[in-house]
Formats: sequence, C-alpha cells, structure tokens
Amino acid sequence: MNKEKMPLQVWILTLAAFAIGTAEFVIAGILPQVANSLSISEGQAGYLISAYALAIVFGGPILTIYLARFNKKTVLAGLMVLFIAGNLLSAFAPNYLVLMVSRVITGLVQGPFYGIGAVVATNLVSEKMAGRAVGQMFAGLTLANVLGVPGGTWIGLQFGWHSTFLTVSAFGLVALLFIATFIQASGHGEAKDVKAQLMAFKNPMLLISLAITVFAWSGFMTLYGYLAPIAMHITGFPENSVTWILVIVGIGLIIGNTLGGRSSDKNLQKASMFWALAMIASLILVGLAIESKVMFIAAAFVFGITSFANVPAMQLRVMNHGGEGQELAATANISAFNLANAFGGFLGGMVLDSQLGAAMIPYTAIVIPLLGLLFIAGANRRENQRASLTPNLGR
Repeated sequence: MNKEKMPLQVWILTLAAFAIGTAEFVIAGILPQVANSLSISEGQAGYLISAYALAIVFGGPILTIYLARFNKKTVLAGLMVLFIAGNLLSAFAPNYLVLMVSRVITGLVQGPFYGIGAVVATNLVSEKMAGRAVGQMFAGLTLANVLGVPGGTWIGLQFGWHSTFLTVSAFGLVALLFIATFIQASGHGEAKDVKAQLMAFKNPMLLISLAITVFAWSGFMTLYGYLAPIAMHITGFPENSVTWILVIVGIGLIIGNTLGGRSSDKNLQKASMFWALAMIASLILVGLAIESKVMFIAAAFVFGITSFANVPAMQLRVMNHGGEGQELAATANISAFNLANAFGGFLGGMVLDSQLGAAMIPYTAIVIPLLGLLFIAGANRRENQRASLTPNLGR
C-alpha cells in the first residue's frame, strides 16, 4: 500500500478551493436576506447565482489559456487577490447592480484557479498519487457545502449578509498568505501548446461528455439555489433553520461524492446512467415531500447524495476523452457545470417569481436532466461500439 503523504501545498490548495466554493454557493443560504435588504424579488436575487456561474463559463477557459504560460505561483496568488477584491466589493455593495458586478468579478477566478491548481497539485506528488491530489483539492469544494455555506448562512443571519462576504474575503486572505509562503514558483514548462489543447475539442466524444455535464447537472442548482425560499415559504421552517438544513444536504453531498467516485471506478457507464436517474428521482421526491418538514429534510438529504454522486463520473468521462487537452478539457468541464448552474439559477428564479411558485421548482428541475439521460445513453453506445471495434485498445 502506498503511504506517500499529501504535501502541505495540496492542503493549501484545498483551503483556497474551500473559500472559492463557499463564495459560489453561499448565496443559496442568504438569498431571502439579500432580496429583502436590496428590495428585489427572491427570483432576482437568484440571478446572482447565474451571473457568477456565467463568469466561470466564459471567463474560465479564456483566462486559463492566457494564464497557462505564466509562473503558476504568481498566477494562483494573483487570482486570490482578485477573489478577495470581488468579495470585498460584494460585502460593501450598496445596490443590486454593484452586487451583480462583484459576483462576476469573483466568478472569473474559479475556472482558472481550479484548472491551474489541479495541475500544480499533480506536479507536487508522484504519478500514482495524482488522482488523489486532485480529489484532495476538490474536497475543498465539497467541504464548502458542508461547512462554508451553512457557516456563511449563520453569519448572515446573525450579523447581516455583508458580514458573510467579509468572512469569505478573510478565508481568501489566509489562502493567499499560505500560497505566497509555501507554494514553490514552478515554471511555465507544464503548459501544453494552446493549439494542441484546442485540437482535443475536435473529438465528438469530448463534446458529448461536456454536453452530459451541462444537461444532466442542470437540475442541481435549480433546486439547491432555492432551498432557503422553499424551506421557509412552503415547508414552513423558520429562517434560522436554513443553516442546519444546508448542513444536512452538505453531508449528503460528501457521501454522494464518495459513492460516485467508487462506482465510476468500477463501471463509468453504469454509474453515469444510474446516478443521473437517481438525481431525477430525488427531485421528484423533494417535490412530493415539500409539505412535511421531516420528509422534506429526508428528501433533501437524498438529493444531496444523488446529485454529487454524478460529479466524479462527469469529470472522469471528460478526462478520458480530453487527449492532449486535459487541462483545458478539465477547465471546460468546470464551465459546463457552471453553465448548468447559471441555467438552473435562472430557471429556478423564473419559477419562483411566476404564478407556479416555489413548490413547482423541484418538478421544473427534472426537465433538462431528462435530456441528459439521452446524451448518456448515446455516449455509452458510442463507447461500446468503439471498444468492440478496438478490443485491445478499449481499456
């Protein structure tokens, strides 16, 4: 058994990923407060989710291509400075427009930080530890949903939502200091030729894999982004209950991430189809359980498990078809996740502000993932055909 220890630098990247993940998802917990404070509807507040996600979608790959040529330590430190500035602007935003702009600035950081950070993490360990190093870094994102989002929600309830963004800025500052102190200045050699990376996108299987992420994932943020209004307005929970509801869902996300990773290693095709179906089923379950507090909590926990169990399969499939462009493919998949998040935030906000209301959000959330099932079935079929044509190259 390999007993190689995870270097301190990877843990520092985990801390940074935790801060960035908290910044992305914490809006779900403080949505009613932000809406009330800025005199906007909760649906409009939900568009802040879409703005952040779209910044990742379009800014991520462009910034990654541009920044890949520079010293990686400098790039990571620079991105954290931009992250801190964006969150400070959020904390002191006097109106909706400034808050929207600040979310876009913060969102620009996530794609390149995760893409370049993943390369740095793999360079810090031996080849057989590479997968675990990337997993360790991305654990920060999962942890953000268990500790960061509920913690940020609690701070918002106690001291106002501006304090939530100040706290996230403080985590960013700590991460910046650690990056500046402990991460070595690695050169430019790891960056592959941009043209070679872009050529990978001529592979139709990579494009189908990215489409799977966009369609099958879109149901997650449609529900998760609006859990607070649903719990408060429909199920009848008091505002201070939102914190522990998010903790319960967050625990589900961690369990799901683990189960999804193991099942994807065993059989990627079966795992893809099973977990996509399971997430759709869990959304229906939340819709049916919306009137009962106990059943709603149980259904939301199941939703947490089934939704994040999809993530490893989606990432692995993209990496498998990334070829020479794995860095860019990995960043493009982060963009794909966030295109789904942007659409989910927009769709949930529209339903919330419409005549349908919050109770219809879980049912609306299943529509696009159903299309995702068709893409998964198509991808599985093409992979099986390719494996049967080249049996010796199938593994």
